[in-house]
Amino acid sequence: MSMNDTGPDYDVLVAGAGPVGLMLATELGLAGVRVLVAERREEPDTAVKAGAINTASAEAFERRGLLPAVEALLPDRSGAAGPGRPSVGHFGGIQVPAGPVDEEDPELRGRGRAGWYLQVPQVEVERILGRRAAELGVEVRRGVEVRGFDADETGVTVHLDGRGDVRVGWLVGCDGGRSLVRRLAGFEFPGTDPRITGRHAVVTVEGAERLGRGWQYTPAGVYVHGPMPGRVRTVEFDGPPADRDAPVTVAEIEASLRRVSGVDVRVTEVIGSAGRYTDNARQATTYRRGRVLLCGDAAHVHSPFGGQGLNLGLGDAVNLGWKLAATVRGWAPEGLLDTYTGERHPIGAWVLDWTRAQVAVMRGDADSRALRGVVSDFLGTRDGATYYVKRISGLWQRYDLGDGHPLVGSAVPGLRFDDGTRLADHAHEGRTLLVDLAGDDRLAALAEPYAGRLTLVRGSSAGAGVSGLLVRPDGFVAWASADGDPAGLETALTRWLGVA
Repeated sequence: MSMNDTGPDYDVLVAGAGPVGLMLATELGLAGVRVLVAERREEPDTAVKAGAINTASAEAFERRGLLPAVEALLPDRSGAAGPGRPSVGHFGGIQVPAGPVDEEDPELRGRGRAGWYLQVPQVEVERILGRRAAELGVEVRRGVEVRGFDADETGVTVHLDGRGDVRVGWLVGCDGGRSLVRRLAGFEFPGTDPRITGRHAVVTVEGAERLGRGWQYTPAGVYVHGPMPGRVRTVEFDGPPADRDAPVTVAEIEASLRRVSGVDVRVTEVIGSAGRYTDNARQATTYRRGRVLLCGDAAHVHSPFGGQGLNLGLGDAVNLGWKLAATVRGWAPEGLLDTYTGERHPIGAWVLDWTRAQVAVMRGDADSRALRGVVSDFLGTRDGATYYVKRISGLWQRYDLGDGHPLVGSAVPGLRFDDGTRLADHAHEGRTLLVDLAGDDRLAALAEPYAGRLTLVRGSSAGAGVSGLLVRPDGFVAWASADGDPAGLETALTRWLGVA
């Protein structure tokens, strides 16, 4: 075992260099935590996976100064979902029209530059975060796999494939749905078993003109043709695949497409990413066992319907990052790290049910056809379309952070100061923000003892509706005042930043 005279080799080892692992590593690196990321793949995964980040994720990128890198991939804003687009997404293949969405809904209005989501491939998100991790000095070792570990009360000895052992203070499994870290640490992982086999590929198809466009429901399942040229997806309700990891062949895609569509097509070549998935839906009962934690797919698995997996994992990472950093740095108040499970577990449970509900409307039987009709009618209404957008954008998410102002527990609004800056412009260092919009010296006095953990932002913002805000590093409001009264601020500071 490698040890030095001053303690562990690293404060935190993150297992997995996907977007979630890299997001967590950048949050930790920003706080001065010594991080090692171990990734078994030699190169980033370029398979077609998630294709969008929602508003909550985009705002997390904006708070760290990374949104321009995302926007650079969308020079004409064609990837932004919002007013003017015919559809804002789908629910189990049911298209949700943009027209009825209430753009003046308080949760949607003024959310900044992201629209309701941004169509950015997951691989590009990973590249952006990888570059940022390198800038912060985070060490990422590729071609290195975690083979096991021994955890005790003072840290974790991690056994790396072919690279010996490293001693770390904390181990975080960001190693996917079949997480080795989760299994070896003994996390319970209850849920529902898979009932479907989904396949996706980019192929060359003879007879493609006879296929329907978009989502097509049949007695045998569901298939999707397009909109990307050659992209096909099928869903069959015949149980999980016998071997999910076996190469996806031309013959397999052709046979599935024929079974589901009933069309005599011929697939001649797989020209892009191809894979399988199921609707296995499981969630760890807790995200922490001692000095081992789970984040992203390691903590919860579900089908890809609705595109929530990447955003859920990024939300986990920004929630955990500052709390784990505070724990490493020694100033975390008692119980802070356990609020990670308390706050994120309900969000994960909702996502699992959101995907289960979509499977329910996709079956080819009479009951599901009837249900699709009801859901389609609802999503075509003002209330229905607005509800859908708030859900997929992530803006519905709230944490129980106490009573008081209605903003407490919600994501901070896209506040713009009269000097032209946005609140997010002051959040690049990853600290808690105390926002003083009333020039109240009492707030400055309360903030002074926390100078190393908090940034005081003073300014004015016409029409803000608040005089002061305490905003956690993950963008959630921990205290707010409408009339300049600092009552409750001292308690909130102690709760989230410890004793000064």
